Formats: sequence, structure tokens, C-alpha cells
Amino acid sequence: MYPFLTLDDGTEIVHSEMYPDGQVKVYMEKPDAKDCFHYATCWLPGYVWQDVYGFSQAEVDRCREIIQSTAHLILQKATFPMRD
Repeated sequence: MYPFLTLDDGTEIVHSEMYPDGQVKVYMEKPDAKDCFHYATCWLPGYVWQDVYGFSQAEVDRCREIIQSTAHLILQKATFPMRD
């Protein structure tokens, strides 16, 4: 997974390399004092959400907006990830 963005509330957004089927896994995770972590997965380019845990609907909506507005960058980075 490659780091992409850290939101002001501590939510980290990371992404995978592009899979052979053209999909990219985008994973969001936010530390939480009670539950340890809240997390969610979104698969691009279809914007399919799964495994949403702990995030409120407003938080999911915010992440959705951010991913939709930056999906072209995520897909580009996932196609040509930086190597160490």
C-alpha cells in the first residue's frame, strides 16, 4: 500500500498498485480511542465500498467526495508507483 493523503481528522488514505483486472484498492483508516481504528475500503474505478467500520455516514460521505475528486491521481499513481 502506498500513502496518498492524511486528512485533518487523522484519517490516512492509502492505495494499492493497480491489479491485473484494472482495480485499485483504496483504504482509509483513522485512529480511535474506543475502537482502536475505524476503517473502510473503496475499490476504483467502480467506487465499490466494503468493510466500512466505525465511520459515521458523514465521514464516509467526506471520504467519498475526496476519493471521487482525486481518483484520477490515485489511478495514475497506482499504475506507476514509485519504487525505493
